[in-house]
Amino acid sequence: MDKDISKPIVIALGGNAISKGSNETISEQFARARTSLLPLVDLADAGYKIAITHGNGPQVGNQLLRVELSQDKVIPMPLFLCGAMTQGEIGYIIVNSLDNLLREHDVKRRVSAVVTQVIVDRKDPAFQNPTKYIGRFYTEEEAKHLAKTAGWSVREDSGRGWRRVVPSPRPSDIVEVDTVRQLLDNGNLVVTVGGGGIPVTKDDRGRLNGVDAVIDKDRASALLA
Repeated sequence: MDKDISKPIVIALGGNAISKGSNETISEQFARARTSLLPLVDLADAGYKIAITHGNGPQVGNQLLRVELSQDKVIPMPLFLCGAMTQGEIGYIIVNSLDNLLREHDVKRRVSAVVTQVIVDRKDPAFQNPTKYIGRFYTEEEAKHLAKTAGWSVREDSGRGWRRVVPSPRPSDIVEVDTVRQLLDNGNLVVTVGGGGIPVTKDDRGRLNGVDAVIDKDRASALLA
């Protein structure tokens, strides 16, 4: 570990650091989060500027299942909003768990979570060749029906069944990066770029629009670093 505490460090947590699947209870997820976050207490006590990123694979899968099961009751939610919801969900679990750990160890640092948008290029070749598997497994018949009715791209996944595939474009910029830096400079531990960030494109007037895609969390974390 670099001893220069003035330089921010990025801690990248996998989605399984919080939950390993749909069968874990909320209390089990909080307990798993505490275990994953405990090593950060000493770093925080030493004064390091810490940005925490996280995956969201299990959580966004659960969210997509909720959307599917309730689509005849409420308006279906696009993937980019499902990603935003998992940023709030996981961000809260991390903030609450780490804040309590810091209080228990009398470390006077606070934790913040930032809903984070990440810019991608609409011309990225990934949009023409979706490869990122998301959501649950379907039979071939079910998957092709969803491709026709919902406009999904679907593929067979390693002999296990059929799944939805979405683009995984390269991240080019983090919209809220200045806010993250200000929070770090003010002593906050910051949860950011959750799930690789909410993918957005920028139009010719500079406006941001969410797109259905999944950004690789490690690429987004590297961009933050």
